[in-house]
Amino acid sequence: MKLQILKTPILVKPSSIFNATKQSRLAPPPRSLSTLYRSSRLQSAPLSNFGSGFAGSGTRKFKGGAFVAMAAPGSVQKPEEEWRAILSPEQFRILRQKGTEYPGSGEYNKFYEDGVYKCAGCETPLYKSTTKFNSGCGWPAFYEGLPGAINRNADPDGRRIEITCAACGGHLGHVFKGEGFPTPTDERHCVNSVSLKFTPGTD
Repeated sequence: MKLQILKTPILVKPSSIFNATKQSRLAPPPRSLSTLYRSSRLQSAPLSNFGSGFAGSGTRKFKGGAFVAMAAPGSVQKPEEEWRAILSPEQFRILRQKGTEYPGSGEYNKFYEDGVYKCAGCETPLYKSTTKFNSGCGWPAFYEGLPGAINRNADPDGRRIEITCAACGGHLGHVFKGEGFPTPTDERHCVNSVSLKFTPGTD
């Protein structure tokens, strides 16, 4: 006697076929491992990696192959042509084009009279003479500025912190921390003499 096997057909609801087709159309195509890696790197990267605009309260502008100093809104702002007219060529190069004077050549490098150091561009008071110290670096050194007078911005390469006049955006130099100098802040504001204008008197 032969056994007869009956094959029962599998019934599939038309709605399930429609839903599966719809999901396959909506699903995004799979991404490669390299794309996923780049995406995860961007999501976890700090804001400071995307430019200096995220650090500090000042801004920079790139013009003619050089970084140009920019003031904060509501402060001392002048067109670059006007700055060029009122500043000496060396002042313009350092204050507005972020240059650096040669070490040991500055007027205030080994100058220790009582008074106040102002911005050479807009005459905003920046430092008290009592905060100046001999660092031996070749530039005037201060351990702190007057409150609200100085902005800090990361250099484009992220290696140093630039300091600028908060009023006009003029470049002063750079600030360094943790060098071990016996000062209250353990900071060294390394400032170009050309960026400063000294006013004698008790501070």
